[in-house]
Amino acid sequence: MTAEIVYQGHLRCECTHLQSGTIIETDAPTDNRGKGERFSPTDTVCVALATCMITTMGIRAADMNIDLTGTTIQVKKHMLAEPRRIGKIDVTLNLPAGIEPKTQEIFQKIGDNCPVMKSIHPNLIVEATYNWG
Repeated sequence: MTAEIVYQGHLRCECTHLQSGTIIETDAPTDNRGKGERFSPTDTVCVALATCMITTMGIRAADMNIDLTGTTIQVKKHMLAEPRRIGKIDVTLNLPAGIEPKTQEIFQKIGDNCPVMKSIHPNLIVEATYNWG
């Protein structure tokens, strides 16, 4: 088992990662009866995508003795109404300067093919922007 989730009422969940004991909480967004005081479940999908992209790139970077430390990522979620779902995710990765164009292409291909990217529905539009330096 990966996690244990306890519904705490009032549209909030506490999620415990069983291996580490790390806890995250989710809350419904304000536009869907929640307080918006924590990441919403759909926010966590977007965060999972962005962190998977940089994590898989970081694995390859370590093998190539390249340091991607300090990379920042902005994620923007676009919701659709009928049915209520994520329609589009914009991911902007701001990566270090000094990496050769051929290597940049390798990293971008890895990011665009990370496990979360391959797991999301093909109707969900993802626009990934890679800024180098």
